Amino acid sequence: MNRFSHTLLWLSSVLLTIVTLSCCTPKKAAVPTDDPVVEVPTFNADSAYSYVAAQVAFGPRVTGVEAHKACGDWLVGKLHELGAAVTEQTAELKAYNGDLLPARNIIGSYRPDTRKRVILCSHWDSRPWADNDPDEKNHYTAIDGANDGASGVGVLLEVARQLQQKEPAIGIDIIFFDAEDYGIHSHDEGHYVEDSWCLGSQYWAKQAKKSDYMARYGILLDMVGAPGARFCQERLSKRYAGSLVDKVWRTAHAIGYGDYFPLEAGSYVTDDHLPLNDVARIPTIDIIPYDEEYGFGEMWHTVKDDMSWIDPATLRAVGQTLLQVIYNEK
Repeated sequence: MNRFSHTLLWLSSVLLTIVTLSCCTPKKAAVPTDDPVVEVPTFNADSAYSYVAAQVAFGPRVTGVEAHKACGDWLVGKLHELGAAVTEQTAELKAYNGDLLPARNIIGSYRPDTRKRVILCSHWDSRPWADNDPDEKNHYTAIDGANDGASGVGVLLEVARQLQQKEPAIGIDIIFFDAEDYGIHSHDEGHYVEDSWCLGSQYWAKQAKKSDYMARYGILLDMVGAPGARFCQERLSKRYAGSLVDKVWRTAHAIGYGDYFPLEAGSYVTDDHLPLNDVARIPTIDIIPYDEEYGFGEMWHTVKDDMSWIDPATLRAVGQTLLQVIYNEK
């Protein structure tokens, strides 16, 4: 055997030993790098749809009228039925035209003693006037507000039903704001008053600041029921709570609802999330459809805003995304 053959034999022996040792040496168990997967409830779109229809059945929910009071009583009773600790804020709020509105914010809390909290909110009143209607005869006719108002509340009532059945790791406050849609009539040029919209959320935010209430963040729903709705990333939401926008839209894409939540910048929208950000200092985003060409949709502030504009598929996309987000909070 020459020196080269001897060297090859020696190398083969060493390699065999290494392989043998590696096969016989016990390996450490793999350490999980991800948290356990949270089981998220399934959002029932038919249930949410029925909650929207129940509100619309009362008639236009204009702040201060009888249908408004009756619907408010129903919402309070429904939240109690769904296991929430319910509180109400009542106040007379001055509208842009000087009317005093008997406003009523309705709050349903889950795990009320938990300091880690998240707000889910929507307005529950409807517009007193169809001032965007193409027929000027309807400009002072109250609207049903199926999409603009009732859709967000319907989604949140179904979320509440799920919270009752499966408790999340954090506290949830569901807030129905009143007097959001009593803002200045678009054809009334003689009465301009700053901040004439979102009166209920303005009042709530001031009280929250006085009481040192705090939440991790808030998510506002507005007009979340129309067929094929596209919820672009509202720009004020991005400014105040960009990381939350990213989380919600990323979640929607992960569970298959990316078509409803395009990764596109929307417009600046003045809505109930502004007082929560500016006054209560709670980072809050707005899930709202807005198109530069068509605005909020052809039914917006018209007499056509009825149940024909409510699509369970859109309610499901929004509701399931919300559930996915809140049940993964720690």
